[in-house]
Amino acid sequence: MAGFGFWSGLNVKLEFHPAVANSGIVFVRTDLPGHPRIEANIANRIAGPRRTTLVSNDFAVEMVEHVLSALAGMKIDNCEIHVNQAEMPGLDGSSIGFVLALQSAGKVELDATREITRVTQTKRIGNKDAWIEIAPAENQSFELEYLLDYPDHAAIGKQHWEMILTSADYCEQIAPARTFVLDTEAEQLRADGLGARVGYQDLLVFDQYGPIENELRYDNECARHKMLDMIGDFSLIGTDIVGKFTAYKTGHRLNSQVVVELLRQSADATEEQQSNKRRLSA
Repeated sequence: MAGFGFWSGLNVKLEFHPAVANSGIVFVRTDLPGHPRIEANIANRIAGPRRTTLVSNDFAVEMVEHVLSALAGMKIDNCEIHVNQAEMPGLDGSSIGFVLALQSAGKVELDATREITRVTQTKRIGNKDAWIEIAPAENQSFELEYLLDYPDHAAIGKQHWEMILTSADYCEQIAPARTFVLDTEAEQLRADGLGARVGYQDLLVFDQYGPIENELRYDNECARHKMLDMIGDFSLIGTDIVGKFTAYKTGHRLNSQVVVELLRQSADATEEQQSNKRRLSA
């Protein structure tokens, strides 16, 4: 599949390739000598504005959250993503194009067990202005809730969406939700030399009356897209997730902090289990 990067404006080609069990999700930069590989792992994430960027051995891939969201939403956990630029194609600002490509290719069940990371402790990450609360899930599922609030922008206003994540619901209810920006933000980005090729049909640009030269796919499309990003960012943990996640006005930075907290809780739970085994053997 082909498109252009929203930030760079460069043409980019992306291909999904099958991978063996337990290899995880790996980006392969086919434009560079030696085709360097960058694992989709929280350890490779670096801080950056408005997108998720991964770096390994000084090689980077950018705006990976929509691709990762499509893979996680469809429960594909082994895949090579061959790409000939650093930035992923923006397509229409959603994940639906990636989902359709993956559905066309099909998926194969591998002879391996899917690992699970469970939330074991309730914790709120962030501050009063933006936070994510994580808690154990009573029904052993992956539950997501997003609360969006733009008090000074009536066209967006308050939005809410919640769901128990399944592949079918992801493809129908989350994947088509598009990236959005305010018109003032879009003007500033262009003034900074970014997004020069992006038009009103490529994503949602809101003025005070609503999306400019575009129409919403859902009344709460902005909240759904924020959930799409959460799913992609959370997938950097590299396992299935069981827990309940409630987010308020959050973005990529807090999403990554949740992954770090999940890893901490998982490590603590493993250490406790090992300690219990030592006590029993004694």
